[in-house]
Amino acid sequence: MTNHWADLEHSKVFLIEGSNTAENHVMAMKWIRKAQEKGAKIIHVDPRYNRTSDIADVYARIRPGADIAFLGAVIRLVIENGWYDAEYVKLHTNALYLARDDFGIADGLFTGYDREKHKYDMASWGYQLGKDKKPKKASSLEDPQCVFQKLRTHFSRYTPQVAEEISGIPAKQIEEIAELFAKNRPGTILYALGMTQHTVGVQNIRCYCILQLLLGNIGKIGGGVNALRGEPNVQGACDMSVLANYMFGYNDSPALSQPTLADWTKDNGTFNRKMVLNGLKAWFGENGTAENDFGYGWLPKRSGKKDYATMGIVDASYAGEMKLLWVLGQNPMVTNPNLNYVREALSKIDFMVVQELWETETAAFWQAPGTDAKKIQTEVILLPAAYFMEKEGCLSNSGGLLQWRYAGVKPPGQARPDLDVIDEVFRRVRDLYKGSTDAKDAAILKANWNYPREGLAEAVLQEINGRAWKDVPAKNLKQGDLVAGIGELQADGSTSSGAWIYAGCFARGKNLTKRRNFRAERLKQTGLTLNSTYAWTWPGNMKILYNRASCDADGQPMPARDAKGNILAAAVPMIQWDKTQKKWVGIDVPDVPDPTKGPDTPEGHQPFRMGAEGVGKLMANTYEDPDAKEPGMPRDVAYVPKDGPLPEFYEPVESPVSNLLHPGAQNNPCLKYPRVPGKQPIGTAKDFPYVLMTSSMAEHWCAGSTTRNIPWLNELAPEPMIEMPVELGAKLGIKTGDWTRVSSARGEMVVKAVVTRRMQTLRIAGQEVTIVWMPYNWGFKGLSRGPSTNVLTIDAGDPGAGTQETKACLVNVVPAKDAAGELAVSSLAPRSGGRR
Repeated sequence: MTNHWADLEHSKVFLIEGSNTAENHVMAMKWIRKAQEKGAKIIHVDPRYNRTSDIADVYARIRPGADIAFLGAVIRLVIENGWYDAEYVKLHTNALYLARDDFGIADGLFTGYDREKHKYDMASWGYQLGKDKKPKKASSLEDPQCVFQKLRTHFSRYTPQVAEEISGIPAKQIEEIAELFAKNRPGTILYALGMTQHTVGVQNIRCYCILQLLLGNIGKIGGGVNALRGEPNVQGACDMSVLANYMFGYNDSPALSQPTLADWTKDNGTFNRKMVLNGLKAWFGENGTAENDFGYGWLPKRSGKKDYATMGIVDASYAGEMKLLWVLGQNPMVTNPNLNYVREALSKIDFMVVQELWETETAAFWQAPGTDAKKIQTEVILLPAAYFMEKEGCLSNSGGLLQWRYAGVKPPGQARPDLDVIDEVFRRVRDLYKGSTDAKDAAILKANWNYPREGLAEAVLQEINGRAWKDVPAKNLKQGDLVAGIGELQADGSTSSGAWIYAGCFARGKNLTKRRNFRAERLKQTGLTLNSTYAWTWPGNMKILYNRASCDADGQPMPARDAKGNILAAAVPMIQWDKTQKKWVGIDVPDVPDPTKGPDTPEGHQPFRMGAEGVGKLMANTYEDPDAKEPGMPRDVAYVPKDGPLPEFYEPVESPVSNLLHPGAQNNPCLKYPRVPGKQPIGTAKDFPYVLMTSSMAEHWCAGSTTRNIPWLNELAPEPMIEMPVELGAKLGIKTGDWTRVSSARGEMVVKAVVTRRMQTLRIAGQEVTIVWMPYNWGFKGLSRGPSTNVLTIDAGDPGAGTQETKACLVNVVPAKDAAGELAVSSLAPRSGGRR
């Protein structure tokens, strides 16, 4: 989230797309409802009418996987109708930068595409550079070579009529939504997995960023692009080092092509080197020195030819390359797509450890219906884990708010908190390696891992916060002091921080995540719910990221305007440059490199300082800033999505229609699928005529490992089902409560039908397209048991992020009679079972 949960109350309009917020993020809806009571409007775009749709002022039904077509039309309308904020766009984005002459797109492919490698050469996506290697800029937004005009040309094809043909949303409603969202500022966008679980997931979100930059809604109170994270501590997990391609604080993990820290720095920039150096110092302590690259050489290096994310792990397991798998806080035998393949892959692992509350489907994958356990040699160890109320520690919510959670009760039996288990396992592994001189063992033996058994969680948080390893007089730091913020981290190994974005959460020995102060006087004075004394928010206790963009060139709060200069919303003071005090001040922490550098300095005008240009990118590019050599300057290496500098619409891998915009590029051109021939079949509309979308539900949580063991929740939602339109039910002779057989190219299952007007048939590209919905929360273990929907789903993933396309695949539905019904009843029958 760029903004904070409490800040939602200040929005004038909400675009919720890719999220059933009312059902899956109920606390977010608390703040949205407060805004709605003040007159804010809610727009909900979703293939299924649900609880969020019911409280929305505008509901638009969209075909799964067609979001870029719809949003492309909205962006086009904003540009062509002059609803964009010209002052903001010129000042805070790369709109005026001149694009290269050789950049373009034809038949759905950007310049530089290599068909054999499914990969782009991104050189043509850059800027025209001057002699100083800085981007050339146009004098106005009308220059045909500037980024703004490239953006206009790109989205000119996305007319409301074309978007209607692709998405199913009527052109008139698209126009109404665009105007409603554009003319009510500030507006905010909320999304979740409905936007990311596609093979164009990254570009879906890029559409949001472009739209909000055009409207001047980034860095503003009540604005932003806000991802809703569905699980407690999924945000915190990402902040640490659990993502396959990132280390602590979202720094790229080392590659084989980067054997030294200098090589890594060349590809990632000096600012990021400083933060990685502090992370390495936290990991290796006194063993990490300048002479040994602070331990960088001990880190494993990833191959660019391998996928280390979840689906890559499954592929490696199937290939026999994965010997041991340790599963914590996840139940892949329910949540992974293409489950029959997942089960087969797990059976090829030598040893698997599952750390869980219960014996889940993953821990008992060899017991799955239809599985011959005698043919599976995988040894499975189940470690009993403590539940959330049985352990203490820090959680990070979607807005980056770190809150300390206290243990309410002791874990039962031999159950232990995850942190205790990890600590114990590491200590024992280290003991086994004692005395080894093998280079590959150095990372274990040199690790700075000596935490106290009592107060373990706080000790780890202190390490994450960071400390001084020797005196730093310039920052008034004594050896052993806990740092008070990112600004105290040094680039010479004199300080450490396990995750630089958290530096300051345990400032000078005080655990700020435990704070529960509410400043009523601040609310009374400003009318804003931004509260700096409740817990702590990363980075630097900042509540709204990029808030420098809320000010004009002189550092003063700027109102929202349209392209003609008409004021659409008054300026809401949040931060500003105080000429008297000669520093940035405000009710939020100013998002600037140095609060003492004014708006007339390079440091004082970097609203998006983590990018090479220091401004928001309407068009992504490969620019590297030649002057970014010192900490506090913009990062000097650009990130560009693998599949294009601008969002382009592509059909899901399984689609009932051809790509209306460019039939020759049906799917994402950077996608390589199937990855494993014979195990990743692709269905066609001839055999599987209906589009399946999946999601979670309020009564059950994700894989259901916990909620399906709670009797009263099972009473509310006792079994999985398929929701289908009334028209389809009539066509197939199926009524609510009837058994149906649902099949895809990957598997089949029998579930009951819910025939409902929540689902509708849409007219897409001149033909009828029927959409059905199923929850994915069931499996074959627990008190409530049922078939897993992910047996049906496809495991094609976004080329950049790797998220699976579980929101759009093809299925067939037929009535299930007699024996099929009996089979379904037996598989759903509740069975007794305890926690352990």
